[in-house]
This record gives sequence, C-alpha cells and structure tokens, in this order.
Amino acid sequence: MNGIYTVVLLIGSNIFMTLAWYGHLKLQQMHVSDSWPLIAVIIFSWAIAFFEYSLQVPANKIGFIGNGGPFTLVQLKVIQEVISLTVFTAIAGMMFQGEQLHWNHFAAFLCLIAAVWLVFLK
Repeated sequence: MNGIYTVVLLIGSNIFMTLAWYGHLKLQQMHVSDSWPLIAVIIFSWAIAFFEYSLQVPANKIGFIGNGGPFTLVQLKVIQEVISLTVFTAIAGMMFQGEQLHWNHFAAFLCLIAAVWLVFLK
C-alpha cells in the first residue's frame, strides 16, 4: 500500500511542480502577469512549490525502503522522473495548445519505460 501512496503523492507533487515551473508562462500568455516584476513571478512560483514539497517529501519518506517502503532511492528517483515527464506532457498539452509531440518524444518515453524496467531488475 505504501507504494500506491507514494505514486499518488508523487503525481500530485508533480502537478504542483509543473504549475510552479511553467504556470507563470501561461499567465504571461494570457496577459495576466505581463507587468509583474521577476521577483513577483518567483514568489508566485515558490508559493505553488510549497504544495509540491508538501506532497513530495512525504512520498519519498513513505516510499523509501529504509522507512519500510517498497522502493530504493534509485527506484524512487526513476519513478519520480517518469511521473514528472508524464505530468508535464499532459499539462503542457492542455495549457500550451501549440506544443506538439513528435516521434522523438515518443522514442524518449519508450527509453524512460526501459529505464523503469531496468531499475527494477533484480
């Protein structure tokens, strides 16, 4: 069950992370933040990142094998990266309609799937 909690928390964490990193660009496209100084954009992103950390830290704590979870440190990192890129792709597709996926992006995703498989080999 700790594995499921870990993955769910990492998905939520990565949603907030993606919004913190790229949400201000969407606000700029919508002319909401055109006049914001850079420090305001940074503070806005940090405010969102607080929620990212509030989910990411418990996810790693629950999921880490040293705390009774099912995943090694390397496995946690690979899971997080795959979730991060998956969430990013979904959010970018929704928020930034002009962004297109190409064959090389799909090839890269296949490499990520291979990375997950490799890291879980015994």
